[in-house]
Amino acid sequence: MSNTSGTNSNGSRMEVPQAKNAMDRFKMEVASELGVNLKNGYNGDLTSAEAGSIGGEMVRRMIRKQEQQMSGQN
Repeated sequence: MSNTSGTNSNGSRMEVPQAKNAMDRFKMEVASELGVNLKNGYNGDLTSAEAGSIGGEMVRRMIRKQEQQMSGQN
């Protein structure tokens, strides 16, 4: 299946498709720090709690970074 619509294989859409590699690295970094065994490719063996902890932490870090940028702290 072609990936011309901006969606990846699991159906989620990247707002900035060029950022996909950076987001994948970020996800792997967060998973590693949380002790979740995330692999490239299929991760259907993760529990909902494990997958949710990765996404939740990614969002927390992105919000924190944006707040710092908005307040002039880098």
